[in-house]
Amino acid sequence: MNRIVRAAVCATAVTGLALGLGACATTVDEVDKAVNETYEVTYEVTGKSVESIEYTGGEGTAMNPKMESAKKPTLPWKKTVTLRGIMAPAVSPISIDGSADLTCKVIYKGETIKEAKGEKAMVGGCVAVSPIAK
Repeated sequence: MNRIVRAAVCATAVTGLALGLGACATTVDEVDKAVNETYEVTYEVTGKSVESIEYTGGEGTAMNPKMESAKKPTLPWKKTVTLRGIMAPAVSPISIDGSADLTCKVIYKGETIKEAKGEKAMVGGCVAVSPIAK
């Protein structure tokens, strides 16, 4: 009996979450369209042994950004992109060497708005809030 109750509660929670996220996506898309302002950020990655770098390049929407990739980049690596609305700037170095000494940064108007080093750079990369959404 407890299994049936837990299954019903889980199904209700999942349905509520899906409906809530759907409403959130609509709201974010509406805001993204309304906030058509663009801004530039510069991504920087330093260290060694990076296989690739994934980053938000400006295509797609805030809820579904198209990620771009730089394969076997020469380090230090730097890329300036133009993003729109509330699209979050994000850069993530990917290394197969767990001991790689990595640093990633997101820079807006000359100021570092997000930085991660070492394992934090490899695991989560650098994801910042859109500076025009603040």
